[in-house]
Amino acid sequence: MDSVYFCADMDAFFASVEQHDNPDYMGKPLIVGGLEGHRGVVSACSYEARKFGVHSAMPAATAHKLCPDGIFVPVRMKRYKEVSDHIMEIFSRFAPEVIQNSIDEAFLDMTGTEKLMGKPEEVAARIKACVKEETGLTVSIGIGENRYLAKLASDYRKPDGLYQVKKGQEIEFIDSIPLKKLWGIGKSTWAHLEKSGISTAAQIRNLSDTLMEGMFGKGAAEFLKAIAYGKDPGICMPEPKSRSVSNETTFEQDVGDYAVLKDTLLWLSHQILFRLLEKGWSSKTLALKLRLDNFSTSTIQITQDNAFTSAEEVFQASLLLLQKKWDRRHNVRLIGLGFQNADITGAGQPSLFEDIHEKQNKVEKAVLKLNSRFRQNQMIKAALLKKP
Repeated sequence: MDSVYFCADMDAFFASVEQHDNPDYMGKPLIVGGLEGHRGVVSACSYEARKFGVHSAMPAATAHKLCPDGIFVPVRMKRYKEVSDHIMEIFSRFAPEVIQNSIDEAFLDMTGTEKLMGKPEEVAARIKACVKEETGLTVSIGIGENRYLAKLASDYRKPDGLYQVKKGQEIEFIDSIPLKKLWGIGKSTWAHLEKSGISTAAQIRNLSDTLMEGMFGKGAAEFLKAIAYGKDPGICMPEPKSRSVSNETTFEQDVGDYAVLKDTLLWLSHQILFRLLEKGWSSKTLALKLRLDNFSTSTIQITQDNAFTSAEEVFQASLLLLQKKWDRRHNVRLIGLGFQNADITGAGQPSLFEDIHEKQNKVEKAVLKLNSRFRQNQMIKAALLKKP
């Protein structure tokens, strides 16, 4: 049975939510974050603003210079998460497995669903129509035999795109995309490729593994060889078949700022803790995953005597793991956090005394219950409501 994956990527998500909620912003250069008089970076922008050269992670001052007439609005993370949760619920109606890669992107494993759901392109069209009808937003969907091809295909005809990489056309599809625009090739990697006289995926395929390793190092060579053939280099690792819960984030630009990684781990800690609670599981083992700018990927984990009982406890443990694993010599491309070897709640040995984390756990269970009942007014930790 051939594998079938969808990559569903919302179009200019933050900006699209703002335009949907305020129709006066439609068709105008809208920039989320980077308000006048504030330091910081752009969180997102509309396609109209992109025409001026504005993009996410750009310093606010630069965005103001490029687009002085742009409309700058504050980040409303609570609202974006609310819409994201709704969209992920829509995806789950169509796919037996949905792996949320970020707040605005998910991979759907559609393998073996054709007889039940229909042909991949037909299902993708129905998903797009459902998202549009229920949220007013557009989503671009790419279809491929692996997650990497699906990811590239989702960007192939943006915005509001739908494209399937047919079996047997993988190499042709890869070669139709400029090498420097292939996912995973950042500025430093592209500069190294240019310096080495390499400008196409075909050139990479024609070089021996030994020569590639000598030029780029083992990790980067393996990554480049994989994507040149349209193979998945590990863009998103599925959760193990044992009871496990994980989330990860791939940064648009490699991150060397500890504060950014810390904020990301705070968000991930809440995501996986609430997913664990929803499943009725508990876990004593927390794992951290890092992929660096040299393409090396590694994990580190910690197992404690008692199960994790609060997001704050998870967050503090994740910081310890990060400090042990990240030596700051390389920037971070991807960071992930997950529980492993989970038990059904109550199966583990309880602690004799209720500590502060168990008290926080009761609060988080109450929040989970309220969020399940009142989807339109989601509660979220104040620290996650980032101001630009």
